Amino acid sequence: MAPRLPAAERRDQLLIAALTVFSRDGYHGTSMNDVAVAAGVTKPVLYQHFPSKQSLYLELLSDVGAQLDAAIVEGVRREEKPNDRMKGGLTAYFTFVRDHRAEFELIFGSGAENDPKFNGAVRGIEWSIADHIAVMLRDLAPPDVAQRLAHGVVGMAEGACRHWLRREPDLEPETLGADLADMVWNGLGQLSLRPA
Repeated sequence: MAPRLPAAERRDQLLIAALTVFSRDGYHGTSMNDVAVAAGVTKPVLYQHFPSKQSLYLELLSDVGAQLDAAIVEGVRREEKPNDRMKGGLTAYFTFVRDHRAEFELIFGSGAENDPKFNGAVRGIEWSIADHIAVMLRDLAPPDVAQRLAHGVVGMAEGACRHWLRREPDLEPETLGADLADMVWNGLGQLSLRPA
């Protein structure tokens, strides 16, 4: 049995265990008992912190989304020029995925985006990333067009990420981020952009 911990520490420990199990076995393949065993606690202890498997999974999605969002904000914040900010944000995204594969699988590989109980949370993560990108595109396009294009960049980043993880796992996140940022920035510079 796990030693007694302050509530906040226990909650963090449970989230770490849940991430491991959910990213490996998916939502439907995981029981609350599986999470409790992985955390070394009893099910009543787990239920003291999370009243249901769904609430635990939603909390985990929110936590992971906040971590990814913070990483992107930091990557963008370090740069001054808009195209360098795009590169910094995309590199931060790919670096996060490289260093946090379980978190990426939880958001984009577990089927959560297709589950009605969770697709709102996943879409919220995608919208947040797109909002950061849209701000960077406002020098090139009106706000409504920038928002639309930003969602396209999010889709490209996710698709590039899947290919990278399967086919080119040794490629550095900085290279992937720079390549995609150059494609986005140079491509958008060629478009004749107008409001919707």
